[in-house]
Amino acid sequence: MDPTLAARALSAATEITGTALSGEDPGDVLETVVARAVELAEADLGLVMVRADDGQVVAEAAHGDTTQGLRGLAFSADSAAGQVARGGKPVVSEDFTVDPRTAPFVPPELQGFGPFAASAFGAGGRVLGALTVYRRHGGEPFSASTVEVLTAFAAQAGVVLALAEGANARHRVTLYQERERIARELHDVIVQRLYGAGMQLDRVRKNMRKRFAQADGARLSEAIDQLDQTIEEIRGTVRALRSPEPANQSVTATDLAESARGEVRIAGELLGYPPTLELSGELADIPAEQADHIRAALREALSNVVRHSGASETRVTLSRDAEGVKLRVRDNGSGVPQGVAKRGLRHLAERATTSGGRFSINSSPSLGTLVAFDVPLDQTV
Repeated sequence: MDPTLAARALSAATEITGTALSGEDPGDVLETVVARAVELAEADLGLVMVRADDGQVVAEAAHGDTTQGLRGLAFSADSAAGQVARGGKPVVSEDFTVDPRTAPFVPPELQGFGPFAASAFGAGGRVLGALTVYRRHGGEPFSASTVEVLTAFAAQAGVVLALAEGANARHRVTLYQERERIARELHDVIVQRLYGAGMQLDRVRKNMRKRFAQADGARLSEAIDQLDQTIEEIRGTVRALRSPEPANQSVTATDLAESARGEVRIAGELLGYPPTLELSGELADIPAEQADHIRAALREALSNVVRHSGASETRVTLSRDAEGVKLRVRDNGSGVPQGVAKRGLRHLAERATTSGGRFSINSSPSLGTLVAFDVPLDQTV
């Protein structure tokens, strides 16, 4: 191997390694790879071709005198590039437009070139595609030493890019897990505390003596509204933190039974009696998104019981069966007053639509209130 050419290849590979591991966009890294390959091979054109699932290879990056129309160009799995991309040996031709191995697969865009070389982009189990270089008709064929250096460079650059993409994917998963942890703490801790504080304030407002009701009652009502708004804003932040998810990353499961116990416990402190809670089915592995819908429905239903019903009995039933998760909250109170809690009920109707589920509420002064909220689950969960 030519020592000078080998040194240049090592320098180029070092540059690629630094660029890839710095978190640069993979497309930019490919552009750098093909540019350095053209310089090393003293070629007129270079292409980085990435292997598709069907065995075809697609030009993802190009560098040289003429690159227009080359990016996105697809080559057959039987072409020289396609064979090399499957881990085959390098292919070299003095004129690939007449060479029987390559001529049937030369697209019109490359008819002006002759000397050709293709090497695997990556090595071992990390072959991503093929790196090809071209010289115009009449140019010198690629020497054996040039092809040797090109092959070593392509192998190393491909492996580096594959490793960098894996490292970036792990970083994204770690970041997502941290975002999920923050979202869970916001949702399960902060929102519950704000919810409890709002219920306490509402209870104080209702129990105040009449001589304070007009002035202090108005201020308390404003504080309660602000707490409700804050809770909605935090829920929006939680949704933003939980989306988007990294590709192929399973959604974090939630113990919905434990969440339900927490909601019922807070409501019991405010009601002055413990609501009955009935749980059935496997509730420990509910995906976070569906669990969030159920928790919101339970919280809104219990909030209405505390604020408006005057009930002496409240029963919460949470179950999972073959169809999904079903929530029922029933009380023996005076029903939901007309025009009250419209915003919360509207949000639950929207959640039911979003989750592909069902929401209904039946309420009357004589029979109390029944809130029903059903969410389907993917049976592979």
